[in-house]
Amino acid sequence: MIVGIHQPHYLPWLRYFEKIARSDVFIVLDNIQYNKNGWQNRNRIKTAGGAALLSVPVFERFQQPLPEVRIDNTSPWRRKHWLSIQQACAKAPFYGEYKEFLEDTYARPWEYLNDLNRHMMTFFVEALGIRSRIEYASELDVPGEATERLVNLIRAVGGDTYYSGAYALDAYLDAALLERAGIGLKLQEWRPPVYPQLHGPFIPDLSVIDLLMNCGPRSLAVLLGETA
Repeated sequence: MIVGIHQPHYLPWLRYFEKIARSDVFIVLDNIQYNKNGWQNRNRIKTAGGAALLSVPVFERFQQPLPEVRIDNTSPWRRKHWLSIQQACAKAPFYGEYKEFLEDTYARPWEYLNDLNRHMMTFFVEALGIRSRIEYASELDVPGEATERLVNLIRAVGGDTYYSGAYALDAYLDAALLERAGIGLKLQEWRPPVYPQLHGPFIPDLSVIDLLMNCGPRSLAVLLGETA
């Protein structure tokens, strides 16, 4: 059984959902430390002016656990993000399929970043038609640090193979420890697919909403390279 593990992202990009789709079980690592320079609270969409970064403002402190990260709602970020998405995507062929969800999401007064990201990811997984089982690390209560914790998480869900981004080998992953634990390693070799987009030349590595609004029911096949 293949297990993918990744921290939650805001408006996740395509590489994130490819990892979910290729995994039998995907574990959202929602109880790690907040990374202010990562993608937990931001992502990119394509606008008439090129790629634009949408960032959710948060209250943060040094080494803050992700479940404690609160959103700074003194900023009108929800109105700005929704307006940016409308301006960027309103002419996309499948915009109407996802408008209601996004409009409702940005109308809600979110307090915690984890809650917002979980709400969005749950919808996008269903919208793509991904059938992988989703688990949350905070609900598995597994101890350990770094690769040791990954081993324990994989075992907790009955997995025997870890589906990892290739960069992890240079950053934090101890492949020898996985091997000693009897867990196989499968590296993600995905390349961003080219698909129809608005606003000029193709830009890769955008939020999943760009793919969904332009490709609709074909999105998962495009994501997995199953279209001609």
